[in-house]
Amino acid sequence: MKVHTGLVIAAVALTGLSVSAVPAQAATTVVASQLAVPWGLGFLPDGSALFTERNTAKIRQLRNGTVTDVQTVPGVSAQGEGGLLGLAVSPQFEQNRTVFIYYTTASDNRIARVVLGQAPQPIVTGIPKANIHNGGRLAFGPDGLLYAGTGDAGNTSNAQNRASLAGKILRMTPEGGAAPGNPFNSLVYSLGHRNVQGLTWSTDGRLFSSELGQNTFDELNQITSGANYGWPTCEGRCNNPNFVDPLATWSTSQASPSGIAFYKNSLYMAGLRGQRMWLIPVTSTGVGTPRALYQNQFGRLRTPVAGPDGNLYFTTSNRDGRGSPVAADDRIVRSDGA
Repeated sequence: MKVHTGLVIAAVALTGLSVSAVPAQAATTVVASQLAVPWGLGFLPDGSALFTERNTAKIRQLRNGTVTDVQTVPGVSAQGEGGLLGLAVSPQFEQNRTVFIYYTTASDNRIARVVLGQAPQPIVTGIPKANIHNGGRLAFGPDGLLYAGTGDAGNTSNAQNRASLAGKILRMTPEGGAAPGNPFNSLVYSLGHRNVQGLTWSTDGRLFSSELGQNTFDELNQITSGANYGWPTCEGRCNNPNFVDPLATWSTSQASPSGIAFYKNSLYMAGLRGQRMWLIPVTSTGVGTPRALYQNQFGRLRTPVAGPDGNLYFTTSNRDGRGSPVAADDRIVRSDGA
């Protein structure tokens, strides 16, 4: 990936935002360490957390500072950016002990239901895979439906092809069917995406996504049903009436975003290459001025989640082949925000 200088200025001009980096002021505590590329993270009703490890294919549990193995997912192919990726806890977990996972196999990316301790049951298969751009994020929306962010699998034409599940945000029932009201009578909810790895909702129900750009602009988007976000015609803002422009953009050296969380009326967007967390206030009409937290403090950041205890939790991704891990990596960190 090329480094382009001066692109933050361009991003500010395009979005009308100013970007400032400030020292991290939030209190942070490392609650788990020496992990292997933790990717998906979700909390159970008892306050413990489940997380996936991309390369080991393990679902693991964090409870009171202790990490234990729950199970290993069979058939995972951890090549390049693929492996065991997203995790979403069923809203009915207390009744069904079910979580949903997104993972790469030798032939595709797929989404499966897992009753903890039992074999995964695939509900969506055939999502194109590659060594890069596998997407992978899963999240339940306020409508009780499951959403998935996918990548273009290195084939840019996938993003504009409605028949392909790649380069999309998908919306489905817990059984894997197209959700009622989807715009194209399929799983596809929005299209024209390069590589979506972050999904979250504000308290008023707006869906936000973070998207990895190519060499120039990473994006924060507000997602609406049936909208087209422009890739590969647009990277960043292009003022084309056929496409929806992002709410904000960053240079790829400052962000390369993965997960995103809504916490304390702001979006927290994790930066991989940027090695920082972007705090982006949410307003009634859009977003406010982003500012950087934890810059170069924890290395590459992958997944932020608002915890049930009122804290923000996030994972590092320094052992993913692109970082410079320290002995404690990878880590899960608890923060009280900023």
